Amino acid sequence: MASRGEHLVRSGRLFVNGSGVLGRIAAPAFAALLDELHGRLDAGGIEATLPDGSQRRIGFHSPGPVAVVHLHSWLSMVRLATSGSVGWYRAWERGEWSSPDPVPLFDLFMRNAAPLGEVGRAKGSARWFNRLMHRRRDNDRRTARRNIAAHYDLGNDFYAAWLDSSMTYSSARFAPGDTLELAQRRKVATLLDRLDFKPGDRLLEIGCGWGTLAIEAARRGAKVVGLTLSAQQRSWAEKKIAEAELSDRIEIRLQDYREISEHFDAIASVEMVEAVGQRWWPAYLDSIARNLKPGGRAALQYISIDHSLFDGYSKNADFIQAYIFPGGMLLNELRFEALATERGLSWEQREGFGQDYAETLRQWRLRYDAAVRDDRLSGFSEKFHDLWRYYLMYCEGGFRGGGIDVAQVTMVRRG
Repeated sequence: MASRGEHLVRSGRLFVNGSGVLGRIAAPAFAALLDELHGRLDAGGIEATLPDGSQRRIGFHSPGPVAVVHLHSWLSMVRLATSGSVGWYRAWERGEWSSPDPVPLFDLFMRNAAPLGEVGRAKGSARWFNRLMHRRRDNDRRTARRNIAAHYDLGNDFYAAWLDSSMTYSSARFAPGDTLELAQRRKVATLLDRLDFKPGDRLLEIGCGWGTLAIEAARRGAKVVGLTLSAQQRSWAEKKIAEAELSDRIEIRLQDYREISEHFDAIASVEMVEAVGQRWWPAYLDSIARNLKPGGRAALQYISIDHSLFDGYSKNADFIQAYIFPGGMLLNELRFEALATERGLSWEQREGFGQDYAETLRQWRLRYDAAVRDDRLSGFSEKFHDLWRYYLMYCEGGFRGGGIDVAQVTMVRRG
C-alpha cells in the first residue's frame, strides 16, 4: 500500500530535474557557476563548503541574509543550472547539498532575483518540457478538481495536526503578542470588515476552505454560500457549521466558481486565485462581476510576485508547481488589476503584509515538526515529510526575500 501523499512526491519527478549521464560527465565544469553567482549576488552571501571540503564565500558585496550550504556533489549545481528550483529540490532530496537552515538561502535567492536573472532557472529542453508538464495541469473544470484534490484532500487529520484550531490555511495578520490562532482570526476579521455587509445580506465565498470565514460571517448576520472543490474540506466545514448551530445560514457546495450565477451582496475569497492559473484570471473575475450586485463589495486575499519577475517566473515551472500546487500560478498584480478594471471592478485599499506570511510559515513548520515528532501524522513517508518541510521553508524564504507578497484588497462593482 502506497504511503499517503506519495502522489505529490512522485508528481514532481515527472519534471526534468537535471539528472542523467551527460549531466554527471559535465558536473565538474559547473563549478564555474559559483563564479557567476558570486558576481551576481548583490545583497548577502553564501558560506559554501565544496565537494572537496574547501570553503568559499560567495557574494557578500552588501549586507543581507547569510546562508550556510554544504555542496556534497557537483551534480547539485548541474541540477540548479539546468532545471532551476525543481532540480535544486531534487538535489536536496538526494543529499547532494544540505544546510543547517535553508530559509536564508531561499531568502537570498529571492532578494537577489533581479540580478540573478536566468541563473538558477530551467533552460533549454528542460524549460520546454517542464512548461509542457505544467500546462497539462491547466485548471479547466475537470483538471481543477483533480489539482485541488491532490493538495487539499491529503486528509483533514493531516491539516488538523499542524494548522491552528481554526483550520485556516492562509497567511495570518499578526499584532505584537499574537498567537497564531489570534492572528488568523485577525486576518478573517479584517477581510470581513472590508465588505460592510448588513445582517441578512448574502455572501459568496469562493474557495471556502474548512469553513472558518463562513462561520464568522454568519455570526455577523450574513447568509453564506461557500464554494470548494475539496470533498474533505466540505465534510469538515459542514461538521463545524452544525456544531456552531449555523446550518440554516451557511451552505457549502462542491462547485466550481465558473458554474455559479446568482445574486450576492458581497464576495470574499482568500488565497484561492493562486490556484486558478493565468489563463483563468478573466473567468475568475467574470464570476465576481457576474455574481456581485452593483455597488457590492468583494474582498480578496492573494499572493503575488513582483511585476518585474513575473515573465521569467511564468515561463518556468518551479518547485511549487511541480510538487505542491499543480496548476498554480502567483498573481501579477498589475495585470490582474487591469483585468478587474475592465470588468467594472475597482481596486481599493490594497494592504500588503508579506512578512506576516513568513512568520505564519515559520510557525506552521514548527507545528509540523512537532506533529511528526509526536507521531500525529500517520501513514506518511519520511520522503513526504521532507518534501513538506522543504515547501514550508522555501515559501518562508521567498516572503522574507520580498519578491513575493500577500495582500488584501477591496473591489467594488461599478454600475
